[in-house]
Amino acid sequence: MTRRPVAVLLAVVLAAAGCTTTEPGGDEAAGPAPTDRSLAGAQAPAVDPTALPTVEREPGPMRLADGLPPPTNRWFSGLVFGDEPQPVFPLPLAVGLTSTGFGYGLPDVRADGTLIAGGYAPQVQVDVGESVTGVVSRYDAATVDVDLVAEDDQVRGTVHLTRGSPVVRYTARTAQSLGLDRSFDDADAGLPDGVATAEVDARTHALVGVDGLDAAGALDGSGSTLELGEGESVAWLVAPDDPAEGSAALPELVRAAGEAVEASTVSYATGTDDVTTTVGYETTSGGPAVAVRFPHQRDAVDDATCGLGSYATVLGTVDVCRATELSWRSPAREPVVGLELSDLGESARDELVEQVRADADRVLAETRPADTYFGGKALARDAELWTLARDLGMDDVAADLRESLLTDLRLWTDPDGCEERPERCFTWEPTLGTVVGQATAFGSEEGNDHHFHYGYFLYAAGLLAAEDAELAEEVAPVVDLLAADVAAAADVPAGDGAPMPALRTLDVVMGHSWASGPSPFGDGNNQESASEAVAAWHGLALWADARAAAGLPDEGLTSQARWMLSLEAASARAYWTDFDRSDPVADGLQADVTSLVWDGKRERATWFSAEPSAALGIVVLPVTGVSTYLGEDPARVHDNLAEALGTTDLWADDATWDVMFGDQLLMYAGLMGPEEATAALEVARELPEDRIDDGSTRSWLMAWLHGRAE
Repeated sequence: MTRRPVAVLLAVVLAAAGCTTTEPGGDEAAGPAPTDRSLAGAQAPAVDPTALPTVEREPGPMRLADGLPPPTNRWFSGLVFGDEPQPVFPLPLAVGLTSTGFGYGLPDVRADGTLIAGGYAPQVQVDVGESVTGVVSRYDAATVDVDLVAEDDQVRGTVHLTRGSPVVRYTARTAQSLGLDRSFDDADAGLPDGVATAEVDARTHALVGVDGLDAAGALDGSGSTLELGEGESVAWLVAPDDPAEGSAALPELVRAAGEAVEASTVSYATGTDDVTTTVGYETTSGGPAVAVRFPHQRDAVDDATCGLGSYATVLGTVDVCRATELSWRSPAREPVVGLELSDLGESARDELVEQVRADADRVLAETRPADTYFGGKALARDAELWTLARDLGMDDVAADLRESLLTDLRLWTDPDGCEERPERCFTWEPTLGTVVGQATAFGSEEGNDHHFHYGYFLYAAGLLAAEDAELAEEVAPVVDLLAADVAAAADVPAGDGAPMPALRTLDVVMGHSWASGPSPFGDGNNQESASEAVAAWHGLALWADARAAAGLPDEGLTSQARWMLSLEAASARAYWTDFDRSDPVADGLQADVTSLVWDGKRERATWFSAEPSAALGIVVLPVTGVSTYLGEDPARVHDNLAEALGTTDLWADDATWDVMFGDQLLMYAGLMGPEEATAALEVARELPEDRIDDGSTRSWLMAWLHGRAE
């Protein structure tokens, strides 16, 4: 689930590489040397979740095999949690479990108004002939196995799903007769022997035997009953649109669909300009699998044959490939400390000094919130204010802010804090295998939004401990747990409780995170504030750098954080703020921003407000030194702001920035160039106080714009 208005990791073997791209703004954090890393063999971070007080909560039923970490915040979480399983979207297909089997379909993707929809509508239903319950029995970064368990607790068969594949595979665990609600017949000439097809909604669905099985021969005379022996597998493939003229695309894809994808692997590498992410497909014979490349993977060509057709998805048109792996590049991002103030003129510096003093007086007179979302935002806000005071030479103000910040940070990072007070502390929840703030917010007890919440703590700790080794060592036991909760590279053991899952929130294939823990929705999981996800990995990178500077074991955290930061920033632009409006999928869409992204739909909407400014603001905040990734297309920034404000002349006398997230939008406007930053600065001086987000200050707003103005 996600954001509302006012709106990890420690020692791991997994890592990503050095990124040395300089972001305009403050001090660029020193990156690690370029390197290549693989998730295979990654070691769990050296943390002990049970060091926190244990508070058990009842998450409801879980359809999950024993020993597996509960997969909160995954694209397939809806299979596991809730009273009934929800449809899931491996994409381009959608799949749903039934009381007697499963169904699949290729969504009919259409755009209308502010919505692109492609929900689940089964086109082929498979019936095992008795009542079964789907139980997730294995998963990794790109594949999921779902056992169909009968009332006698025996597994009748397993449904295999691969993220980014138009293939659904089924393996019989006992000899059985499967009922199909469609009649499949011998395939037309040109397809491999043993394949059967059906025409559904003017599109070919192919039934393929896996590992040489004659699927057509396993059908009865009606074509709607499939006889399978124990261990035999079949797969269904939906033909793509528009294969190259005269190509043998469908036969090629059918042959590849006969390869059983058994697992996936993830690795990544970095260079000066790019990070590279690679997802590999492990098949029974080592041959290529059928996979698609999404809009954020347009350059994914390594070891792949693409151009075999396309599918429409809510994310855009995807290309069909035969691949043993897909690799793609994302622009490298470096963490940024503070803002660049060295070139300020005397009047600008005097103005900022006055504003910082006023903001410091205000925040020091207040009590910061006690829950993990607003409390984390306040710590991050005041840590930024401290950097401004420090960099402006305001030693007295900086000292007062730091003292206040350290008092609260030490409260939050006391491992035994929840044994002494009801808030400003963290607990261990052993059923879901997650760290939860004692004062919850927005469903955090279910695993919702943890990367949003904990990213603010990581950011504040990274700033405050950047040059304070003793502080880094002091707060590391709890801050490391927050990092591991959202970003551990390997499952983290936790005594008798469920392990923390590796990469809890990050969907590596899609390049972005998911916000809902249990995902009890018919359109899959969702994420609203992609910018807060970027901010989370920015905070992770800053904390990793602080740890490294303090001499604490790193073993890849600094690299991994930069990989995650770079990956999420690229997908945030590709699907939230800067997507390709010329893609046929967007035909009919009347929105420049889709602020709420699901697997089954994308929409310009928020969980908390219908105002267009809210839809843009929630995918911009919090603006930090790394937020320059949002400004790589200044013309698009203008168009997005015009939509949010309802005018193309952003600086006209009758244009108003007195809107929700007005301060965040002014900083976003500053990305268009010096002239626009100067105009935004004039507006910022008069912006009503209640339009300053509670995670920011007028000081930060003005310092950001001064650094970009003429």
